[in-house]
This record gives sequence, structure tokens and C-alpha cells, in this order.
Amino acid sequence: MSLFSWLRPATPVLAAELKQRLERLPPIAALSDCSLREQRWVVLDLETTGLNLNRDRVLSIGAVVIEDGAIDLSQQFERTLQCADMKVAPSVLIHGLGPSAIAAGSDPAQALLELMEFVGDSPVLAFHASFDQHMLGRALKDHLGYKLQHSFLDVADIAPLLCPQANIREAGLDEWIDWFKLEVFERHNASADALATAELALILFSRARQQQIHSPLNLQQRLSQWKRRQRSHSF
Repeated sequence: MSLFSWLRPATPVLAAELKQRLERLPPIAALSDCSLREQRWVVLDLETTGLNLNRDRVLSIGAVVIEDGAIDLSQQFERTLQCADMKVAPSVLIHGLGPSAIAAGSDPAQALLELMEFVGDSPVLAFHASFDQHMLGRALKDHLGYKLQHSFLDVADIAPLLCPQANIREAGLDEWIDWFKLEVFERHNASADALATAELALILFSRARQQQIHSPLNLQQRLSQWKRRQRSHSF
């Protein structure tokens, strides 16, 4: 055994049934030219043990689907993941995830596979998407040996792109909820935050169409251009 083999993360050992389901997951395509309304979107939110990208772990997952231009409440996903040897941080208590809820949670490999079956080949929307993308990608690799390749679009970037008059580019989800005067009755758990993000996304898709952004691919391109301009202005 070489020295470098010790540095590679161990490949998770999966039951045959999980392997078969993993192999049946659909291939992931690039964003398409279909209309924003025609695209099925999965809106995702994660609660984690903290904000450290390399050390902290996913505690709970909430997701909801936008399809045919509306939130489809018949397509919702919610799981709490078992997390052994977890120290309860203040942020965990804010999310309402105490030790008993986590101990009664789902097996992480099973829950993550169920999530990917739920997502299918759909692109993902999230608020501060890079964090969710990284944390989910790490969890999938650790528990399933699966490489996350889905397109993620960040609602935290889409909002200031389409609504520069708000002048709240660094705002959190609460600030955008207030700016659009959305009535959100629950926050700070994964399912509620995913639903709030989906409601915000629907408003933003309407703004996108008014600004001649009609497809997921076009939205991604405009976001990339906008972020390049933001970076150039920061120097």
C-alpha cells in the first residue's frame, strides 16, 4: 500500500440495494433553452452543524419543487440526518434540532439517495447556493461516493441582478422577504426556508421575463455576466 493511499478518503461501502438505486439516477444535462416556466426546479435548503465547509456536517434537508410556473406542494422533501457524536451548537438549537431529533433521524446514505431521486436531473435553486452545493456535494461523496454535478443557481445573486433598485446586494433571505413584502410564517428550518426561497424565486422569474430573460440557460449567462461586472467594480 502506498503512502498516498492513506490520504484518499475511503470509498463508502453500500448495500446492494443502495448501489442499484444509485446506478439508476439519471444523467445530468446542462441548463436548457426551455422557458423558465417549463423547467422543473428543485429549491433546496440545508441546515448544518456550522459554517465550516470542511468540518461541519449536514443535519437536515428541505426541498420543494417549482413546476409549471408554481410551487408544487405535492412534491416536497424533508429529512433529518442522524449525526453521531455531534456537539449541539447554538445554531443547531435555533433550527430546533436537538439531540433527540438527530438521534431519531434517517440514515444519511439512505436520506441523501432519496434526495437525489427526488431531485432527478433538475437544476437546483438555493439562497447562498455555493454553501449548500459544497456541503451537499461533500455529504454525497462521503456517504454514497456520488459526485454532485447538478447546476445550482443562487437566488441571493438572482435577486440583486434583477432588482438593483433594492440596493441590498449583500442581504440575507429575511431582507429580500421584507423587501417583497412576502408573508412567511415560519423560518429557520430547512423546509420552511426552502419554501420561502421558492416563493422569492417565483417573483424573480416574473421579473426575469420582464427583462427578456426567458430560459434557465439565459438566466445563468446573465448571472455570470453580472458577477464578472461586480468583481471588476470591486477592484
